[in-house]
Amino acid sequence: MLKILVLLSAFSFASTLFAQEDLRRPSSASTQTSDIKLGEARTKKSLLALPPLTYQGSPSSSAQNIGIEIFNTINNDLNVSAYFEIIPQKAYLEDTSKTSLKPAPGDPGGFKFQSWSTIGAEFLIRIGYFVAGSELQMEAYLYHVGKSQLVMGKKYKGTASNARKIAHTFSNDVLEALTGKAGMFLSKIVVATDRAGGKSREIFLMDWDGASPQKLSNHRSIALSPAWSPDGQRIAYTAYVIRSKTKMRNADMFLYDLKTGKRELVSYRMGINSGACFGPDNKSIFLTISQQGNPDLYKMSFDGTIQAKITNGPNGAMNVEPAVSPDGTKVAFSSDRSGRPMIYVMDVDGSNVKRLTFAGVYNSTPAWSPDGKKIAFAGQSEDHFDIFVMNADGTGMIRLTSAKKASGRWATNSDPSFSPDGRFVMYSSDRTGKSQIFISTVDGSEERRVTLDNFDYFKPKWSTNID
Repeated sequence: MLKILVLLSAFSFASTLFAQEDLRRPSSASTQTSDIKLGEARTKKSLLALPPLTYQGSPSSSAQNIGIEIFNTINNDLNVSAYFEIIPQKAYLEDTSKTSLKPAPGDPGGFKFQSWSTIGAEFLIRIGYFVAGSELQMEAYLYHVGKSQLVMGKKYKGTASNARKIAHTFSNDVLEALTGKAGMFLSKIVVATDRAGGKSREIFLMDWDGASPQKLSNHRSIALSPAWSPDGQRIAYTAYVIRSKTKMRNADMFLYDLKTGKRELVSYRMGINSGACFGPDNKSIFLTISQQGNPDLYKMSFDGTIQAKITNGPNGAMNVEPAVSPDGTKVAFSSDRSGRPMIYVMDVDGSNVKRLTFAGVYNSTPAWSPDGKKIAFAGQSEDHFDIFVMNADGTGMIRLTSAKKASGRWATNSDPSFSPDGRFVMYSSDRTGKSQIFISTVDGSEERRVTLDNFDYFKPKWSTNID
């Protein structure tokens, strides 16, 4: 679990599965948890009713705001999941403020499944919550309307300041109950951005949906290319810092510990020290170093010791942007050894190099899916980049992005990164005039904007773990 902020370590979570037989109609069969199958979202979305939360105490403005925050977070999560179409509240036949969270006739004041099946709802979520001081308690139920069954019922407990975390946890639980696979809603991203002000770019940490931004670097320079360690505890990144002797800026690599806030300078060889990618063993970093002239790929320990030189040209070729496969056996990278930068893959020791892409002007920034079966990359055709996804052997390539700016010119989409559940690809796009963060389903069927501001974001990286 990511333990990034001190307040998160104080978050206590308790979930208790309620007995289904207490809430089901006597004639109901066992609850089925595979009504939605991964991969079917593109052809059919399930109609979901998500009423406002019910407050189970004396109303107050602060409690009401917490309920709104939880509702909005869950609503966004489940919308983005691409599995649901959420039914507008104006279509509801029942006033949920006047019914309990459980169904009639078991609960005399409960809701009626018929009221929800009439409007076409396949699933219904009912949530109640209570705030006492700084403590938040929430009970939530997911029902299969057609079968009049409870799919999931849980209680959640934590501090009120962690309302969003509780909401994300519930959204994850909904997907896991219906698909067998949890969502990515507790994941984080790191990104280089100018939101700190001025012309500098610093490294920021955010929730996957762009909320709760936290500045990690403070170089007042250009910081770029952040990367997650496999355990989610460290961030490697490059920053252009001034050398005391030469007074010149150099692209040095830093390692930041999220738990302690400690920053270490780990590679400061003259030239480029960039493009970090952690090995899955969490003991080494792969990066690009240009200390001997042309950029090549190296394997380095956390203390900056070079363990191996992975590439050596050929013929002065540029080799950059290493991406290690999840099983640690392969490295994808970009190289111009064929004349134009293309995507290649090789064994982790640098042997058995194979070219994967052959089209376009410039192919860059490869990224592996969590299961190692796909590679995303940015490919340039004419004057702009788009995001592509292909099988790990280079076959089955599809284009995820194709957008224009208000001027009518093609937008640039770059720097892809897979979600930890493998269902989405995140990238930056300048289609709005600023470089904003977007996500797409891995099949390209749905695309959404994540950041909604006037800052620029570059090279976003999704956390490698889900929570």
